Amino acid sequence: MEALGAGNLAVVTGAAGGIGLAVAERLVARGMRVYLVDRAASVTERASALGDAATGFVVDVSDRAAVDALAAEIHARFGAVSFLMNNAAISGGADALSGPAIWDQVIGVNLMGVLHGVQAFVPAMIESGRPAMIVNTGSKQGITQPPGNTAYNVSKSGVKALTEGLAHTLLETTGDRLTAHLLIPGFTFTGMTGGGGEKPDAAWSAGQVADFLFERLAQGDFYVLCPDNDVARSMDEKRMAWAMGDVIENRPALSRWHPRYKEAFAAFMQG
Repeated sequence: MEALGAGNLAVVTGAAGGIGLAVAERLVARGMRVYLVDRAASVTERASALGDAATGFVVDVSDRAAVDALAAEIHARFGAVSFLMNNAAISGGADALSGPAIWDQVIGVNLMGVLHGVQAFVPAMIESGRPAMIVNTGSKQGITQPPGNTAYNVSKSGVKALTEGLAHTLLETTGDRLTAHLLIPGFTFTGMTGGGGEKPDAAWSAGQVADFLFERLAQGDFYVLCPDNDVARSMDEKRMAWAMGDVIENRPALSRWHPRYKEAFAAFMQG
């Protein structure tokens, strides 16, 4: 993976903790220069702890102008980025009838923040003529749509669609020189998922997700679908197949949680 070679430049958002920080640590270990981006001021301390190869920037990715300014500064000083990870996200429980403030926040960070990163950094990556990778962090919730956090589901569905479209655009414009990838974590123990206590046995650590990401990037995966200690890939595949079956078979929306389909879903999962 030439894009991840020593001396190359990486940018990781949402890097003050969790998966973003774990990925940044591994990029530094590869000898890359890494820019950690987060709206939390602690990102500068996290970067300092990684040594001279890492620098922290306090930037809110929902602010397009701020992301554009960061990209322009990095490009002017150091050249094009070889590895971009748009990972910043917030949870913020909200359903379809929740007020606009929480929707604006979740969509602003989780979806528009990814778009801002793509549009600010990728054109220079294309023009550089060098191999590069873009990783956008999605979620299984953006595919299976569990009820209870609709705003988050919508944002991550958007990230999936955006990344798929980006991958095709890059294929048409650069061949296989620039590639886009969708990270789909399983249950991961981070600050956003209640990481203040002890890691639940069912969860993976952020480090496990980061290691799995690089393993699958080496294999060329677009969909980096992570298992965890409770849900194997086979179970994820069946849940996703059922979700698409709602469309194909014209079942009620989110039939997995519909009382009329409870037994049918259970039988499908056991079959």
